[in-house]
Amino acid sequence: MALVLGTNCGFVTVAPVDDPEVSGTTIDNYAYAFKVVAPSGAIKVTEIGWYSDSISEEANFEVGIYSHNAGTDFPDELIGVSRTNAKGTTKDWKKVTGLNIEITEGTTYWIAVQLDDTGTDTKTVFDAGAARYGYKRGQTTLTNPWGDFRFSFNNHDVAIYAVWTVGINININIGDVWKGVNSMKINIGDSWKDVTEIKQNIGDTWKTVF
Repeated sequence: MALVLGTNCGFVTVAPVDDPEVSGTTIDNYAYAFKVVAPSGAIKVTEIGWYSDSISEEANFEVGIYSHNAGTDFPDELIGVSRTNAKGTTKDWKKVTGLNIEITEGTTYWIAVQLDDTGTDTKTVFDAGAARYGYKRGQTTLTNPWGDFRFSFNNHDVAIYAVWTVGINININIGDVWKGVNSMKINIGDSWKDVTEIKQNIGDTWKTVF
């Protein structure tokens, strides 16, 4: 299958599992960034992943989300990052779960991946599409801010994704202005936990609030 924005690259609701089966490009010793707009209702990123199209040596990889610099059309500030993750040696999707990176619907972001050098070239894949991506060579970390691209490509998708979650359908009035509640936490044993679901009983039937 090809790369499809919103299905196996960019912002997605379900992590991809199949081989995209498109052209390869080197990713080890590089940092890649992929420009996408947060979907309606999106409040946070919980997982970031990328496709390794190679069997290669173990190496560390980093994932992150950058804000967008409209003036340069480059990534800007790093708003969330995970820096220590084992690639493994297999050809498949690599991912980091358990993230909690806040985003805002309708806002442009860059999903980024950096992979340390491997003795055998590690490839990811790209395809013609509607988005834009770019990369920098000789990168050992995701820098903050991003800086300049070495190479960038319009009308291309790359096999990098971020799983997002929707907002909570609750509004509260603050200063005579209704504000949407984007997240809710409850304290259990001195630890704050995300509330993932609320139900209300109406007429002896449980209705989902969110």
